[in-house]
Amino acid sequence: MIHPIPPGTRDVLPDEMRELRRLQASLLGVFETFGYSEVRTPTVEYADVVSRGDEDLAGDAYRFFDDRGELLALRTDMTIPIARLVATRFGEVEPPWRLSYVANSYRAVTPQRARLREFGQAGIELIGVDGPDCIAEVVEILARSLDAVGLEKAVIGLGDADLWAALVRDFGGSEQTVGATSRRLAAHDMVGLGADLEECGEFAAARIETMLSLVQRRGGPDVLADCRGRGGERFESVLDRLEATCEAVSARDVGERIQLDMGMLRDLGYYTGPVLEVYDPSVGEAIGGGGRYDGLMERFGVDQPAAGFSLYLEPIHKAQLEQNGKAGSGVSDA
Repeated sequence: MIHPIPPGTRDVLPDEMRELRRLQASLLGVFETFGYSEVRTPTVEYADVVSRGDEDLAGDAYRFFDDRGELLALRTDMTIPIARLVATRFGEVEPPWRLSYVANSYRAVTPQRARLREFGQAGIELIGVDGPDCIAEVVEILARSLDAVGLEKAVIGLGDADLWAALVRDFGGSEQTVGATSRRLAAHDMVGLGADLEECGEFAAARIETMLSLVQRRGGPDVLADCRGRGGERFESVLDRLEATCEAVSARDVGERIQLDMGMLRDLGYYTGPVLEVYDPSVGEAIGGGGRYDGLMERFGVDQPAAGFSLYLEPIHKAQLEQNGKAGSGVSDA
């Protein structure tokens, strides 16, 4: 008799479970080597914690009432709960705080191929280190983590969450246009982005062409030089920050893993500076992401800079299988 499981969920059988445990152990070993202590937060949070962290992300949360009528939610990621944890439990501890985790998170998304409602994450959060060294340390650990799980060919994309908004504002765009077009860019919808820029009536055709050209530039440090002088003061300031970040990353001997991406925007709203996405040629989806999120800490009353990354365990395992000539999914698409 067949007993189906909910769409976007999966059973994990013994052989795969052993492989996943080895994957988790490898990542935790790297985190520990760099001085990151593992923590665990509840699977269930108060719904207002998730909303405070990211209002848009809260819309994907599984929410329900407990026996006292309190509105609860399954955690949608690990960064928001750790921000809450630091604000609540680390008040007497001097920063910086270096924390790591391996945990499942949950989102009430419409199931699509390889898109899970319950998914595994392993990552770090670095809270209390300012300047380019903060993201550089995160990138170094990310690179070493990828090496540890056998993904030496994985590419770490580096962008900045403020780059597009700075360009739009420099060219006279409204805050409404910033919001609408940012959603297009985060979804990699270049056709829709171009249409929105034309329809808003705020930009000349030549400027729209420049904007679309800039956000499609990817490559090494020379990309920054190509972008210089094409925006305004805000845009140049973000480029300065990206350049300083690249230099700090290169000083840690992991600069060759970085690919600059001028159009990178993550679909999480709490990032406030450099952002990261990780891709491996073995699979056609992101296997990790992260960045700087000072603004998130401020929402929980902690005036500290912060950055981190999360690696997605199922896509990483898939990449390992592809490299080894194996295949397998087990995800319910029903």
